Amino acid sequence: MSILLFFIDGLGIGTRGAQNPFDGLPDAEPLAHFENEETTTVHGGIVVPTDARLGIEGRPQSASGQTTILTGINVPQLLGYHKQGFPNAAMLEILREHSIFLQLKNAGVGPATFANTYTQRFFDERPRWVSATTAAMEAAAVPFRRVTDLKDGRAVYHDFTNQVLIERGEDAELRSAEQAAEVLAALAVENRFTLYEYFITDKIGHKQDLELARTTLQNLAWLIRELLVRIDLNNTSVILTSDHGNIEDLSSRNHTLNPVPTIVWGANKEWIANHIENLADITPAIVKVLTGKGTDKNGDARRAATRQDTI
Repeated sequence: MSILLFFIDGLGIGTRGAQNPFDGLPDAEPLAHFENEETTTVHGGIVVPTDARLGIEGRPQSASGQTTILTGINVPQLLGYHKQGFPNAAMLEILREHSIFLQLKNAGVGPATFANTYTQRFFDERPRWVSATTAAMEAAAVPFRRVTDLKDGRAVYHDFTNQVLIERGEDAELRSAEQAAEVLAALAVENRFTLYEYFITDKIGHKQDLELARTTLQNLAWLIRELLVRIDLNNTSVILTSDHGNIEDLSSRNHTLNPVPTIVWGANKEWIANHIENLADITPAIVKVLTGKGTDKNGDARRAATRQDTI
């Protein structure tokens, strides 16, 4: 049994209209969801509208939302605020103590990995502030994947096409969605827990570029569809989630107050979906499934009315 967590930065459930790049966009499944509408997705996924506000006033932000996802701690509620950008000292301490990678390691569950590629520049010029994911990895001494791993088919860059890497002068070749999906599927077989992070969506939302948003979302949806047909969904759970809304409403450069879609495919999808209501529920659900404490066989019937089974 394994789990692949596919994190997409800045993806919310919005309303229909010209401000939403999903409205009328062909080939956007399984990413296109609209408020107060029944949704369908591919390969029998379950869509869970997920609270990203976490009981705190203000717009959800990346640092606090991602720290919450990767620890199971309601960080905005604990600290009393949402934090943008990178985790501050208080959030880094939470990650050091409660990282999902550390929880799995302490429970004897492994191996666990982060699929994304780091360039040599990160190590040569280590930034003062690091992402929640980097801090979560380092809490459990999870090895970094580098450009050499990418070239050997053992890693995927945050821009899964490698276009950004090539523009930065790295020795890499362009990848199709199918090729990137092959790598992610292979990592999901090799590891009990795999995390992949995609954050171009949030950058585009801040730019309010409608055409770029539509193209990007189509390509991202293509990657996910290709991934799902390459994974053994009888033995693997795929969980897609986000930290806050943004790209679904290009009328503003700000993050939105919308719920985010958590979509669950594959093994134990019912149990996982039934145990997620907000971002703080994701890590506990993953840990329980991978430690054998949460499965569909338990017969848990709790289900929110807004959750929609799909064909």
